[in-house]
Order: sequence, then C-alpha cells, then structure tokens
Amino acid sequence: MSKLIIYLVATFLVTSCSENLKQEELITVNGKIPVGEMGISLIHEHILVDFIGADSTGYHRWEKSRVIERALPFLMEAKQNGVNTFFECTPAYLGRDPLLLKELSEKTGMNIVTNTGYYGAGDNKYIPEHAFDDTPEDIAKVWINEFNNGIEGSGVFPGFIKISVDRNDTLSPMHAKIVKAAAITHKATGLTIVSHTGTDGPAFAQLEILKNEGVSPEAFVWTHAQDGTFGGYIKAAKQGAWISLDNVNKNNSDKPGGIEWYVALLTKLKEENVLHKILISHDAGWYNPGQANGGDYRSYTDIFDYLIPTLKRNGFSQEDINLLLIKNPQLAYAVNIRKINR
Repeated sequence: MSKLIIYLVATFLVTSCSENLKQEELITVNGKIPVGEMGISLIHEHILVDFIGADSTGYHRWEKSRVIERALPFLMEAKQNGVNTFFECTPAYLGRDPLLLKELSEKTGMNIVTNTGYYGAGDNKYIPEHAFDDTPEDIAKVWINEFNNGIEGSGVFPGFIKISVDRNDTLSPMHAKIVKAAAITHKATGLTIVSHTGTDGPAFAQLEILKNEGVSPEAFVWTHAQDGTFGGYIKAAKQGAWISLDNVNKNNSDKPGGIEWYVALLTKLKEENVLHKILISHDAGWYNPGQANGGDYRSYTDIFDYLIPTLKRNGFSQEDINLLLIKNPQLAYAVNIRKINR
C-alpha cells in the first residue's frame, strides 16, 4: 500500500471519528446539546417528588413558584461548584414537571435533563392504570411518543428512560413488562435506560431481559448500585453496564453512601480497572408537596465539599475525577442505539 493511500485512509478514519463525536448528543429540557458541552454532570438527582400515588398526583399538587423559590438556591450552589448538567430522575406519575425544570434551567443556566418511563417499585403505586393491561409494545408507544413529540404538549423532550423494579431476584410480570418496554423504547430512540434497582438479583434479571431483546448492557444504568455487591459491580461492568453509586452523603459515615465508604469502594474499583464504568451522584433534593415548604431539601454539594478532597488525599488524580463526573456521563447518556452484535 502506498504512502498516499495510507495517508488518505488515516485521514478518513480521523475525520470519521471526529464527526461521530460531534454527532453524539444529549437531550435537555431546552433542546439538544453536543455531549462535549455537558461538563461536570450530576447523573441522579431530584428537585420535586410527589409520593401520593399515580391516581392522585398532578400539577395541582404544587405551585411552581414555591418549588422554584425553594430549589433555586441549591441548584445555584451546585453550579458554583462547577456543575453544568443535572439529571432530574423523577419519573411521570411521581412528580415529573417538565415546565418547572425548563424554568429552573433558564434561571440557573444549567443543562437539566428529564425522562420518560414508569416507576414500578413501591407495589406499583406510581404506575398509571392503563399500564396494567397494556402490552410492553403499548407502553413503549407512550414513551416513544414523548421522545418524538414532547411531554404533554410542553415542548420539552425526555433525555433518558427512567424505570424502577422491586428488589426481587425474579421480576414480577409487571416489572418484566416495564423492562421490555424500555428495551423497545431504547431501540427506537437511543435513550439510555436508567433503572432504580438496588441489589444484584434484579440488576442481572433486567440485563437478561435486555439482552434477549437485543439491547446491549451498555444502554443500562444500574441505579442505586450501592446496595449491591462488589462482585456484582465487576460482573456487570465487564458486561458493559453502568454502575451508578448515587447516594453520596457526608452524614452516612462509613455506611453505604458515606464518604469513607465511597473512597474505599472507588479505590477497589480503580484497582480492578473498572472506574470507566462508574457513575456517582447524591440522589438529593426532594421537594415533597405533602410537607411544609417541601420538607427537608438536601443539597447537591457533598461530592465537591467532601468526597473529591478525600479521594485526592487517597491518590485519585484530577483525571480520575474527570472520568467519574465528565467522561463517563458523556458516554453513558449520549443518545445512541446500543444493540448486541449477533
């Protein structure tokens, strides 16, 4: 092969890679952005959560102005710590409010991302009535419609799929149906599947359904994985799944979610060379319409005030920190259909 041909092939490959990177996008409440603009990202947080149930919740349950007044200082505090992208994980029928999130995004200048999907944990209390009789394909049509046409006429589009299952090794028929609907939706949209999961058993039960549907584990985020096992993390990460350790809380001491617990675990994961599959966040916020002034609203800063300094004192580099808070979220949440190669 001549040097000219080698040069042309190399140029083509570099150009193709650059174009692919440019094409990867994230869908925020204010529209699409290149994933390269995400910056520091908190991948699992909440602003408002309404626990009254799918049959009673709705926008009548809260006043947007009061929620904004309560939440805005906490979001600005996160922004001052460098947060540029904020994933709001409250699903439909549990307090999702796209216009509230859009207004907060505009007031803070942060990218805020909302979701489509249904939340099965809690004895199906937060699942709408129609879903009990619907097929997975019927449910997926609802979620795909939100992806294509926006959420409830708001002009806001979802940036990921949020589902939830109970902590049983064998999924209930309802929860298996939700996971299959998420697989169908992913194949039609490229949205990442973020599943409230917890322990190992339901994580691998969901991965099995996704693989049977032809969806790669790369499209799956094992949410609340801090309740799983180290062996489970390694096994899931080697399959390609994302491990979301999303309860950083300085008040938990050395218990799961505490700073020392995180440092010890992340150190072991780094030694096993799987840090590139790990996501971290606080699972904080939580304005509750059923409580005075929204209840006890937790801040989004423990990662920056406590975890990062402690990690650096224990041998973590800035490159490691950037991997956890910038690079991994870009790869995990870029809109991209990820199928199993068969």
